[in-house]
Amino acid sequence: MDYTQLADKLVKLLDLRYEPVAVKVVKKGEPIPEGYQEPDKNLRHCQSIMKARKGESFIIPANKHACVVGASSLGLIPTPPKVASGEFHHNLGMFNSVEAAAEMIAKRPAFEPESRTATIVGPLKDAKVDPDVVIIVDRPETIYWLIPASTYYKGGRVNFSSAAFQATCADTTILPSLTGEINLSLGCFGCRKATDIEKDEMLIGIPFNKLEDIVNSLQKLYEGPLPKARNK
Repeated sequence: MDYTQLADKLVKLLDLRYEPVAVKVVKKGEPIPEGYQEPDKNLRHCQSIMKARKGESFIIPANKHACVVGASSLGLIPTPPKVASGEFHHNLGMFNSVEAAAEMIAKRPAFEPESRTATIVGPLKDAKVDPDVVIIVDRPETIYWLIPASTYYKGGRVNFSSAAFQATCADTTILPSLTGEINLSLGCFGCRKATDIEKDEMLIGIPFNKLEDIVNSLQKLYEGPLPKARNK
């Protein structure tokens, strides 16, 4: 299936509120794809995701990323000392100590510093390059159906990892890229403060190389148990 087919099927089968978002983090040395515009103003990674779910597309180089926490985890810039030490997040009042905040940063999934040059974010249906991951923002019941879709053929259980910060960067862009597995996030302080994500919405990141299998599984669920659960 092409990008448009995958996006259309996801929207139909899940009854999505928004478009699925394609995300690529460009590695150093990779050519910069054509056909994307930089945003007029600097954006946080989470802000670009929330804009993309409503139809906008961007290429965002390191110097256009507004959040140094997200940019450093995405491998675009070195981690600032105050972030690494825990001082930055402790000052926000989200941790009891600097040490607790530093522990969160020490354990976050991240790409190697300065190993990436830009992020490309936009609706999956409009993607011009293979994304690393596809992010869906929607209600918990909607996100739920991606769990049975991901276990349809092999069974087992789905584990997910999250933290108080970095829902769109660490949780749903970087971790699925590094592990090759889906990952869920309930959202985070930053994205809930800086974007229009709703209180009843959460996120899931899906490795692009698993998306077609998941869509095929969703089709089978759509023809059987999914409507039975939704139409009770």
